[in-house]
Amino acid sequence: MLVPKEKQMFSKNKFWAGIFLSAITTIVAAQTDPIITDSTSRSTSTTNATSETTVKSPPPTAVAPAISSMNSDLCAVGVSGAAQTQILGIAIGTTFVDKNCERLKLSKSLYDMGMKVAAVATLCGDERVFEAMMNAGTPCPVEGKIGAEAKSIWEERRNPRKPEQKPTQSKSEAWSCETYAGNDPIIRQRLGCK
Repeated sequence: MLVPKEKQMFSKNKFWAGIFLSAITTIVAAQTDPIITDSTSRSTSTTNATSETTVKSPPPTAVAPAISSMNSDLCAVGVSGAAQTQILGIAIGTTFVDKNCERLKLSKSLYDMGMKVAAVATLCGDERVFEAMMNAGTPCPVEGKIGAEAKSIWEERRNPRKPEQKPTQSKSEAWSCETYAGNDPIIRQRLGCK
């Protein structure tokens, strides 16, 4: 039996319509039924920690500068020092002039040039040398004088004479209007003159 063409088409359409309807039904059914998941999570954590810290600091690094005289003809003494803390370090240094060393070198230079009196006078700037020279009976030179002349000048300087006092005017010799011969109005007023 032959099925007319229209009927064949209708059955094919029916077939595809059935598949389409079943697909839609499946999709609609899938959308209408929600997916429910039940999840419970519990977590407990206990931590005990012990820590120990050791701090190692570097040693102090401040170093005092070395100050030395490069020339043996200098009369200088070097002094330096340093201090260091955990935060800050300081180092300083300086030189000081040795006056006694200078005096000896100057005196020797003068003596080498033939100026013996000047060399002794330079050494006499030290109080100890001055007293030793006086005690030995050979006083230090002064004002170009040596020996007994220098000794008398030094003794006079040690015990200076008191200056002579000028006699003061007595009250009877004080100025008055009669004894003042000037015309200065201020002085005449102070003296009580008219």
